[in-house]
Amino acid sequence: MEAVHELKFESPSFYKRLKGMLGVDFYRLFHTPMFYIFLAIAAIIPAMILSMTSMPGPDGTVSPMYTNTWQVIAAKTPLYVVNDIADYANMNMVFIFGGIMVSIFIGHDYKSVYVKQLFTTHAKKQDYMMSKALVGAFSMACMCITYLLGTVIAGLLVQTSFQVNVGSLIIAILGKMVMSLGWASLYTFLNIIFRRYFGISIASSFFFGTGILIIGAAAIMGNSSLLNIFLYGSSVFACLSSSIVTLVVCIVISVIWAVIYTVLGTRILTKCDVY
Repeated sequence: MEAVHELKFESPSFYKRLKGMLGVDFYRLFHTPMFYIFLAIAAIIPAMILSMTSMPGPDGTVSPMYTNTWQVIAAKTPLYVVNDIADYANMNMVFIFGGIMVSIFIGHDYKSVYVKQLFTTHAKKQDYMMSKALVGAFSMACMCITYLLGTVIAGLLVQTSFQVNVGSLIIAILGKMVMSLGWASLYTFLNIIFRRYFGISIASSFFFGTGILIIGAAAIMGNSSLLNIFLYGSSVFACLSSSIVTLVVCIVISVIWAVIYTVLGTRILTKCDVY
């Protein structure tokens, strides 16, 4: 009597699944020219802002809009309502380009046969959401770094002041970088919703990235700290007067938004036709 041996196939662990998908996504990211183009754009933007922006004075003379280099990184205080374009033209612009990057990345998945092959062999939709969000967050964090480098170089060339509270500056930069996770999760969710409409996904990413909704809410509520529960509100909260509390708020809000949109996106992918 021959013994019958059953072959048991164990599904890969969560760690192995996510690691494998991240490996593929990061390989694609590093071989995508658009990633490097956006890194370069992020570095060029602060140079353009510092060197080309000016405002007319009451006597008819023209003076630079920025007198301090670090104003291009963050506002002096967490102003939710934009009173001046100088309050908004800072590192937060990176999130707009990050959204477009996520749209292009996911849009390519659906235009090619990659998604069909992926979900035929890889049933865990949450892994897809998490992988895209993490790669998107990494992309935006890299853009923040090149933006910072561009700011320093531009400040040296234009010779604007570098005077700042160093601790607050570091916290502001770190706060904006950790917000990349929340932003990337939101953009991934939006692109899952508009997966068949690439143009709309780009437009939605741009719309939410500009912070129009939170600015509108601030116009009604006023400059309220309650707005810190919103993603863009926390991004604005990271300013040149930041404290360690600011960083904690940014981390908590970013993680909460990441969890919310990963869950919602996973439900959509599970219940709807993903192709």
